[in-house]
Amino acid sequence: MKNVKKNSCKYYCYNKKNKFKKNIKKIQNNGVIELVIFDMDGVLTDTISSWKYIHDYFGSSNERSVDDYLRGKIDDLEFIKRDVALWKENGKPITKDRLEILLSTISLMKGSEKCISTLKKHNIKTSIISAGLDILAKKVAKQLEIDYVYANGLKTDENGFLNGEGILGVELIRKDKNVIKLSNKLDIPLENIAAVGNSCFDIPMLDNCGVAIAFNPEDECIKKVADVIIEEKDLGKIVDYIKNYI
Repeated sequence: MKNVKKNSCKYYCYNKKNKFKKNIKKIQNNGVIELVIFDMDGVLTDTISSWKYIHDYFGSSNERSVDDYLRGKIDDLEFIKRDVALWKENGKPITKDRLEILLSTISLMKGSEKCISTLKKHNIKTSIISAGLDILAKKVAKQLEIDYVYANGLKTDENGFLNGEGILGVELIRKDKNVIKLSNKLDIPLENIAAVGNSCFDIPMLDNCGVAIAFNPEDECIKKVADVIIEEKDLGKIVDYIKNYI
């Protein structure tokens, strides 16, 4: 992405056109958090984007696609298709195994183990809702013992090479759909769910949960909808707030 001042808006602001319905009331002082939902990139992992991480490796950029997507010119699957088409090694498509190796070098966010283990000790369920790559999301979930994972997948041909087609699990700007789906699945009221995100793309998710936490915020937009703002890149700091609702 272009170098911009942190906390300024990086993207064409889709929020000016899209006002998503808020389905819940905020958690009350005597409320109990039963589920915490995390974005992955920039929250559970110490990278801005798993997609950008791969682009940086191959020296490619998806800035034009980001803009086209946010302006409604392309959908999520076309967005994925354009990204994958740029990932070439020696002029040839890469395998899914190669992608797994590249993504394995991404580190967990500081404090992530402490955060998730503390939540588990108090029988609080956990989930990843990310528009990032499910290859990484499943790996992170296994490492941290996170209960539920929603992310985006990639299809391959019979030889294991990426064929450019995606498997849509999470729409970049409609994470609220996954929040509501998981809430219904677990029979947990939205007001008893906390969500943790770091960018404007997480706003629909945070807007539909009883507690909205902006962690290491990348822009000003998410700060405006957050109940809690944690600037420090230490996910363990979240526990200090959530413990009030255990």
